[in-house]
Amino acid sequence: MSRKVTDKAVDARPTRHHKTIIIGSGFAGLGLAIRLSQQGRDDYLVLERGSDVGGTWRDNTYPGAACDVPSHLYSYSFALNPNWSRSFSRQGEIQQYIQAVAEKYQVRDKHLFDCDVTSARWNDTAAHWEIESSKGSFTADTVVSAIGALCEPALPDIKGINDFQGEIFHSARWNHDADLTGKRVAIIGTGASAIQIVPAIADKVASLDVYQRTAPWLLPRLDRPYTAPEKLAFKYLPGVQRLSRAAIYAARETQVVGLAKFPALMQAFELIARAKLRYEVPDPELRAKVTPNFRIGCKRMLISNNYYPALGRDHVDVITDGIAEVRANSIVAKDGTEREIDALVVATGFHVTDSPTYNTIAGRDGRTLSEVFDEIGQQGYKGSAVANFPNMFFLLGPNVGLGHTSMVFMIESQINYIADALATIDRQNLRTVEVRRDVQDDFNKDLQQKLSKSVWINGGCASWYLDKHGNNTTLWPDFTFEFRRLTKTFDVAAYATTSVSDPSRTELKVGAPQ
Repeated sequence: MSRKVTDKAVDARPTRHHKTIIIGSGFAGLGLAIRLSQQGRDDYLVLERGSDVGGTWRDNTYPGAACDVPSHLYSYSFALNPNWSRSFSRQGEIQQYIQAVAEKYQVRDKHLFDCDVTSARWNDTAAHWEIESSKGSFTADTVVSAIGALCEPALPDIKGINDFQGEIFHSARWNHDADLTGKRVAIIGTGASAIQIVPAIADKVASLDVYQRTAPWLLPRLDRPYTAPEKLAFKYLPGVQRLSRAAIYAARETQVVGLAKFPALMQAFELIARAKLRYEVPDPELRAKVTPNFRIGCKRMLISNNYYPALGRDHVDVITDGIAEVRANSIVAKDGTEREIDALVVATGFHVTDSPTYNTIAGRDGRTLSEVFDEIGQQGYKGSAVANFPNMFFLLGPNVGLGHTSMVFMIESQINYIADALATIDRQNLRTVEVRRDVQDDFNKDLQQKLSKSVWINGGCASWYLDKHGNNTTLWPDFTFEFRRLTKTFDVAAYATTSVSDPSRTELKVGAPQ
């Protein structure tokens, strides 16, 4: 989904209707598909623009790609994997796990792969969604967006970058046909992807220039292969794996106190990071370059054991002067220094608060999600619904992101909420449900009050967590078990509804939304 909403395309195929259409099949979309099948709600279809399930783990195949959350926690609670090879899984192993889950629960036949959704419009008269895609037209009573935040690569606006003559690609679209062996390579960015790529390619390239805008805080990566006895215990003693998962969850959740409630407590993590920095970067000049100037946690905390050592190699340079322009075979820094390169890797992250996919979804009043967010900021209700978009739910919507633990926990919480919403619609014979704007406003006011105390606001940095209004519309500012409580059941009182028998819009105000 990368184009603006357009008029209905001419297509010879008949329009197909489903009660529910899910857009996207990463952890979120696949998890919801499994839940619907388990509930016997078979009239659904998953539209996936890629050729397989997996989402970000299908697309991000760059060298060194791995997860920053321990393996046992980064999996569905209903499909634990006793076969993880190590404590922090790598991309290929995670993708294999997702594929195996899709096979186990037999939901592949509910997918339409290589299907790029180009528009989704709400038809208020018919009370359904009209969807255009590369594989024809669809209508649906309810649409669930499971597109995810890390799906649209962000490209830097740098003079001359389109004129570069060598190999150039984004980290999320890695060109495996490009052999970097013996090449002069530059990488723009020092975020989560870059710190994995740099040590993975440093040994093979002739030179590596790392263009750093902001130095990240790094913590140790406590990664190791699992021993044979551990693997046997995980496989044949399920309680062992669940206990391990619970311990990891509890340890990770303690970070919320420092991140979201009392930022001064992050000092303990900063002391660890500074000790690591001093030990792994003995050169004082390089250490000064890679020392962050903001409180740890303000930006995403990264974990690596080999990034700093890679930066210290003779053929690796960290450049902090900024980029003035890119030429056919070189990069010119703002201090005027020109460095010749053969390949350029762009590791500049994703469109999170300004995703191009927002341009493709038009709500009840005809405005796109992009236009609504441009006016009020990226706001939603429990990360699962947005006012003006009836019968549409979101997985990984506004303020659901995390900086400390597994997103799969949040996804499963939202799956509970949305599955119960669909059941409620059927049980109460509802034609439409749309979150009330006053409820959404109150919810977001409370969110921003909680966020005002957090390190993300008070840490002295600018990050992709913030939208253009200066609000953190990305992260959840509380314990994840609190989010699980809020999404346990669908609170229909928070929604304006119409019924099949009476299509007039009704504001349900019986009781307070939970």
